[in-house]
Amino acid sequence: MEGVRVGKRVIGAQSPVTIGWENIPKVEGGPVKQFVFTWFQPTMLLALILFWYYAPNSIAKASTAIWIGVGFKVLLLGLEWVNPRYESWRLTWKELVTDLFYVGLGFTLLRLVDKFIGDDVMIEAVQHAFHWEKLLWFGSLPLLLQAFIISFIFDFGQYWMHRGMHNWYPLWLTHSVHHYITQLNINKGAVGNPVELFLIGLGIGGFFDFLPRAALLAGTLGLAISTYQHINVRFNTPSWWRYLFNTTEHHSLHHSQDYEATRSNYAGTYIFIDRIFGTCVDGEAELLGMEGGRRMSIREQMTYPFTEGWKALKARFGGRAVNGPVPAE
Repeated sequence: MEGVRVGKRVIGAQSPVTIGWENIPKVEGGPVKQFVFTWFQPTMLLALILFWYYAPNSIAKASTAIWIGVGFKVLLLGLEWVNPRYESWRLTWKELVTDLFYVGLGFTLLRLVDKFIGDDVMIEAVQHAFHWEKLLWFGSLPLLLQAFIISFIFDFGQYWMHRGMHNWYPLWLTHSVHHYITQLNINKGAVGNPVELFLIGLGIGGFFDFLPRAALLAGTLGLAISTYQHINVRFNTPSWWRYLFNTTEHHSLHHSQDYEATRSNYAGTYIFIDRIFGTCVDGEAELLGMEGGRRMSIREQMTYPFTEGWKALKARFGGRAVNGPVPAE
């Protein structure tokens, strides 16, 4: 992509992206609204951590976490209507139906597949070959430290899986569908080809089932931080939060129509991982998607990696060029 930098704004071949936090619009309104949308994210993170830290064992279980997750997303869906980041991202019935289809897919088919060939199988195999008593020292660490380590290991793996998807064509074919979304809303993280959703969901959380409280706290860190990647809410994000954690601003750049900007901000929760490896870009974008913001149907999302992969194979063995966007090597 050829681009021209004008001040802090980079004009790409397809659409502009805003670079630099000082150029990002602030929340408009009175002091109460300013306060709420400045401290909402840290307050919810603290509240959820305290709940799981002190909750009695009778309710500190996975089913409770599911209901909290559903309730939290409903709350954020309400905030999208109250204080949207962009009017162009307003949730339509068509977008909502698509989102709910993929949420349902995640709780049914993908969960069933994961049970037979995903994390559960890998974890069971390791359990037969590994002596868990060697990890007893881990349980002696402070509970919050255990939760952070579990969360960080999972996000570190996701960083490299996500980065690999943008740099290796076979993986990119599965992930590219997710980059055809044209707006960010609370459930957009669930939208993508099932193969990609399976791959990006692989993690190590199940290895820590013997530490249920720590695992629940680790899940809370993801819920209360990475959820904001796909959300249409304008926040006055505190500087320390955006330095440590992934934000809507970071992820909108990753989904922008500017090719170079999409090759950044791969971490799901901890943006400091991107800062360490030089792939973090601070800023935001409104115009999202590929091919100028073309919206895919669910049917095309299901078949796209396979049809494009077949075209690539025919092009390779037939000596023809591959059409469509591909990641740079």
